[in-house]
Amino acid sequence: MPAIKLIAGLGNPGAKYGGTRHNLGFDALDRFAEKNSLSWKSWDSSGLIARLDGESKAVLLKPQNFMNNSGQAVKGLMSYLKIKHDELLVVVDDFALPLGKMRLRTGGSAGGHNGLSSIIEHIGTSEFARLRLGMGPLPEKTDPADFVLSDFSALERKDALAMIDRSADLIHSVLSLGVEKAISKIT
Repeated sequence: MPAIKLIAGLGNPGAKYGGTRHNLGFDALDRFAEKNSLSWKSWDSSGLIARLDGESKAVLLKPQNFMNNSGQAVKGLMSYLKIKHDELLVVVDDFALPLGKMRLRTGGSAGGHNGLSSIIEHIGTSEFARLRLGMGPLPEKTDPADFVLSDFSALERKDALAMIDRSADLIHSVLSLGVEKAISKIT
């Protein structure tokens, strides 16, 4: 798999959604940017970007057109920067994984995630790397839409913040080692 050149963290824009389970992708990229002293800039009104200097020269993207339409911003930036699907890493929440668990894969299905579905639809393939950040389990008899848009409890927040911090380190490993080797770094 080629080097990752674009890392898209998925979430919903606006203060209303900050800190919710569905914004773990944004939170992970914010933490990575903070650890690397990067700043966010508007790009084409559809996203916020930050650029890494040095060897990788990867670009971070936080789409600003809501989760279900994330594919528009991802496809637009991929086209603009001439990035191929196998040079993309998407960071996304996953209620099928327990809170704090991370899963890194080189491809796969959307798994019912509307943000991933939008990206697959827009770029025409599911063959791109994704880092799933666990926020589950989904409580019985709970509407998934309500759950993903809910805040973490105080106790959960501690575990979520620890995972966000580990995810930023894992993103660094992906950039320096490649996806396949970074998979072994997941704890």
